[in-house]
Amino acid sequence: MGDVRVSEWTQLSEMPGPAGFLKVRTYEYGYPDGNKGVWDILEGGATVAIVAVTEDDQVVLARQYRPGPRRVLLELPGGNADGDEPVEVAAARELLEETGYEAATLKVVMQTYLASYASHRRHAVLARGCRKVAEPTLEDGEFVETVLMPVGEFVQHVLSGQLTDTDMAFAGLTAAGYLKPTV
Repeated sequence: MGDVRVSEWTQLSEMPGPAGFLKVRTYEYGYPDGNKGVWDILEGGATVAIVAVTEDDQVVLARQYRPGPRRVLLELPGGNADGDEPVEVAAARELLEETGYEAATLKVVMQTYLASYASHRRHAVLARGCRKVAEPTLEDGEFVETVLMPVGEFVQHVLSGQLTDTDMAFAGLTAAGYLKPTV
């Protein structure tokens, strides 16, 4: 794996509060027992994580540095929907921007909240028949290398815990028929 731009970042300083990328709001709630409590809520809109599969069963991944885990990871392509942009449109746009790949079909196969303290709605999108049609068009602050991985290796990668959207990956793999529910 060789894109020189995709490497560890250098932390230059630490600030006392958020920089604006994430929106955190604090709310006071009245509990059913009459007590009160204060909660920090991470606010956001719809996000997409794309399980993109080529005709020859390769998964299209984005190799990039992730500041939370503080390391370079092989991730699902994805990002935020712009305003009220439909989820499928956001998925197609993010896949093309980050990897240069386009899908023959896109389908939302799962949606969930990021966490109990967040308003983000996350969407797992299965993209089939993916093929490279352009070079990635990365935004400022994005440093991504496109990597293809055979589905079998990707299943092992997901099980290794070395990506941040594991639940989205499992949803896409299951919807594509690569994994079978045991229930």
